[in-house]
Amino acid sequence: MAMNQVVVMPYPARGHLNPLMSLCDLLSSRSDSTTIFTVVVTEEWLGLIGSDPKPDNVRFATIPNVIPSEHGRGSDMVGFFTAVQTKIEAPFEQVLDRLDLPVKLIIGDAFLSWVLDVGERRNIPVAAYWAMSASMFTMWYHVDLLEQHRHIFVDLSERGEELIDYIPGLSPTKVADLSPVTREQLRLSPNLTSTMNRAQSLILPTIYELEHEAVDALRSKSPSPIYTFGPNIRHHRSLQSHESKYMTWLDSKPPNSVLYICLGSFLSVSPSQMDEIAAGLNQSGVNFLWVAKGKLKEKFGDEGLVVDWCDQIRVLTHSSVGGFWSHCGWNSVKESVYSGVPMLTFPIFADQPLNSKVVVDDWRNGWKMRKEVRTDELVKRGEIAETVRRFMDCENVERREMMEMVKNLQDVCCVSMEEGGSAVENVDVFVKSNMM
Repeated sequence: MAMNQVVVMPYPARGHLNPLMSLCDLLSSRSDSTTIFTVVVTEEWLGLIGSDPKPDNVRFATIPNVIPSEHGRGSDMVGFFTAVQTKIEAPFEQVLDRLDLPVKLIIGDAFLSWVLDVGERRNIPVAAYWAMSASMFTMWYHVDLLEQHRHIFVDLSERGEELIDYIPGLSPTKVADLSPVTREQLRLSPNLTSTMNRAQSLILPTIYELEHEAVDALRSKSPSPIYTFGPNIRHHRSLQSHESKYMTWLDSKPPNSVLYICLGSFLSVSPSQMDEIAAGLNQSGVNFLWVAKGKLKEKFGDEGLVVDWCDQIRVLTHSSVGGFWSHCGWNSVKESVYSGVPMLTFPIFADQPLNSKVVVDDWRNGWKMRKEVRTDELVKRGEIAETVRRFMDCENVERREMMEMVKNLQDVCCVSMEEGGSAVENVDVFVKSNMM
């Protein structure tokens, strides 16, 4: 029987790699055994994820690192993004030349616009994968409207409260709910109109029922199919995770009593803000598990545990976890919904402010930790302690109301993943359309 090959090209960052690996798991489970999925990663990332369990028909191919790993991706975001857009295309084509099976389809991260060029040159169809929300896609698809209304490159302290109410598929949104962007960052960002017009399909890792207005608005403009594969979550299969210190610590805590804190793996908060968070958590008296690399000045007793890394989905689904203080990366938002855990939002950059707005204002399954528009001002320890106490108080009327929404969203998420659900149906149509 003839074998087919699908080549997957992620943007080389954790928030893009994880969902694309999840996508490979999902597609391999719904396609026949003759389809091989080859994921192209940098040598650095192969070292980090190469030993992770994966289906037998998923394999890796490598390209050189974008920048020296010791320089750090977070130290020069524009420089890293520029390198990704200019240094990977040629090594990627060399990988294609070396492959022993014909390539039937390329699934490329939508941030890598050059993947479309490669597909067109080689007459290989390309499915563009957007790692963020449908709301974020429609917002940046209509960047011309933002420019027309002069709602880009603005001073948030002056115009942050102005409403953006003209983006199709998006509920009224404050200017402050968009991360500040420079002209250089905008220049480097993908042209989503071109992406939608040139790709043979667009994959969105969202739950259709939760973002149907945005998805429907995009489908009305797209000449090609748009698929929703959400929640598109990858479960780590670590055999030792149940024996780890933090899982044992969680086992010792009462139900819904622990606040889980993770503020991202790429860019995080300032050292001064970390100190305020640490002091505020100590003052709150609430149990917490905090993923924070490096040393913290604050010392914690039995109420607090700090770790360098954890299996986030295992933590969120643990019975003792009753809240998630998050930077609001899209993967974390989806995992929170899937796990039925409310969010305390603390966005930092990129799509995170808009995700926070969706969580708090549209879905109503979370609260904002930062009340002010300006993101460069410290949230002080006293405010942190008070907010954390109220957020985790199961007798709080506001929390009870929020938890009703949390449960409803979790139910919608679960139904989408069942046979006949929107996510499964979309995957099966995609597989059939691409003859996998």
